[in-house]
Amino acid sequence: MKRAGFTLLEMMIVILVVALLFLLTIPNVNMVMNLIQNKGCEAQLSVVDAAILQYFMMFDHYPTDINALIQEGLLSHEQSACQNGDAIGIINNQAAR
Repeated sequence: MKRAGFTLLEMMIVILVVALLFLLTIPNVNMVMNLIQNKGCEAQLSVVDAAILQYFMMFDHYPTDINALIQEGLLSHEQSACQNGDAIGIINNQAAR
């Protein structure tokens, strides 16, 4: 009498294939996540640049640091850093990491 089902060898091959697919996928996920964070930080730098220009139009001089933008309500505290934790500063009257 023959039983229906999978042999141990067949199960091991399936597990091996799934593990290989998993190992091939993980580096791509990390690369995409880093790309997303970098693009988000670039967008945040554009927001800070716009706030710097708005500050200049209001006061006829550039802010000395990012806290001046926060104090004037042009930026929130959350907007003073990238989502990955990189601080944003002002260098040569432009936003920079």
